[in-house]
Amino acid sequence: MKTEHEAKFLNASIAGIRLKLAAANAQLEEPMRLMRRVTIDTPEMKAKDAFLRIRDQGDKTTITYKQFDALSVDGAREYEVDVSDFDEAIALLAAAGLPHGSFQESKRETCTLDGAEVVIDEWPWLQPYIEVEGESEEHVRTVSKLLGLEWSDAVFGDVMAAYRHQYPHLSVGETIGDLPEVRFGGPAPDILMRP
Repeated sequence: MKTEHEAKFLNASIAGIRLKLAAANAQLEEPMRLMRRVTIDTPEMKAKDAFLRIRDQGDKTTITYKQFDALSVDGAREYEVDVSDFDEAIALLAAAGLPHGSFQESKRETCTLDGAEVVIDEWPWLQPYIEVEGESEEHVRTVSKLLGLEWSDAVFGDVMAAYRHQYPHLSVGETIGDLPEVRFGGPAPDILMRP
């Protein structure tokens, strides 16, 4: 399994980070695009803080097994393979006894800077955030600093780390993966709106 080195910086100004990326001579790899995904998590996966994801990224579709061993810069590990068809991949796993639990939309813009991937992520009912992924913790720290991002503000983990920051009443066991649909344009679900 591949270890990922990544950090999230929450409540980002999209216009502001785009200016910083341009000033640092980052290369735009993919403009903002809609992404679709489904997530699958069995009780065994949940016990390991893991899930399966089928994601249509616009230019390709992937199946990923992702596991979080720790909420740290290098706590995420994953296997990922390309597949040819989003709907057929969902049908294949459902036929194998692994139906999806949640359909989710997000928007993502992807850049590269000094060999690191820098993405601007938008999710329903969540302030945009920046994610920096590199080959090592030091690489992530260096590129983050180039963009004026403070390491003390870094957050680690999956998108739920951002949701829990914005909605601090969410418990560790509550996740948007429990919602049947996470789509732009709809009202925020009760899980996010309760006091």
